[in-house]
Amino acid sequence: MHGEPVPEESVQEESVQEESVQEESVLERLRWAVADGLTVAGRDVAHWRRRPAALLVGLLFPVLLLVMFGYLLGGGMVVPGGGDYLDFLFPGMLALAMVFGLEATMTAVATDAGRGITDRFRSLPMAPSAVVLGRFLADVAASVAGLLVLLAGGLAIGWRPGAVGPALAAVGLLLLLRLACLWAGIHLGLVARDPAAVVAVQILVWPFAFLSNAFVATATMPGWLAAVAEWNPLATTVTAVRELFGNPVGAGGGWPTENALLLAVVWPVVIGTVFAVLSVRRYQALSR
Repeated sequence: MHGEPVPEESVQEESVQEESVQEESVLERLRWAVADGLTVAGRDVAHWRRRPAALLVGLLFPVLLLVMFGYLLGGGMVVPGGGDYLDFLFPGMLALAMVFGLEATMTAVATDAGRGITDRFRSLPMAPSAVVLGRFLADVAASVAGLLVLLAGGLAIGWRPGAVGPALAAVGLLLLLRLACLWAGIHLGLVARDPAAVVAVQILVWPFAFLSNAFVATATMPGWLAAVAEWNPLATTVTAVRELFGNPVGAGGGWPTENALLLAVVWPVVIGTVFAVLSVRRYQALSR
């Protein structure tokens, strides 16, 4: 004996109910992931309140570099194509501050991983992505604070941006570069799991910074070196930010310089996406 056929309307209703339950489940997991991420981020912010000296050093170090390069060395600098060297230098220092944040991110992540704090978080009933998300949110807040301090320092020594709209776009490009470096720092911290490894990254960051147009225009470099420097992701952001702020860009430049605005978006998006995926995979593989 065969059972009675199920009405088509009932099948459709059950399908709609299942889809609704799945959507609610996804939204619920997302909500808890965000809540757990904010909790972890709050822990990192609490560390800053207990150790304000380290935070202040991180915020003021780029200002010190600006004063050193702008006033101690800037007197002998000439910008190809004309313009004041301090106006040429300042956008480069803003971009450098975003790159230097990679070291702080890597140190924090490697310290937590080396002390077993990351493993303790993994044992708690919380979203698997909460630790990485919390670190991300905390460092974004620190990056915004650092950028505001450096902008205030620039204004204090006489630097002035152009129109408000392009200036805000320039700030957006700087934060986009920081997000890419942030994900790179998270991944390197999870891989190294040793704060001592940060020294190696610090050694590499400085050549990466100088192999760009942050301090001098690429027109002053030998042809082959200028070509390498122009394709540096840092250099494209620096050039784009200079254009948006209305500051001197420096004479010369090839395709990367002419399309700096495009590359200032493409480079960070590609780098950030790659390291974000690698960071999540590395975090998930820690207990294997």
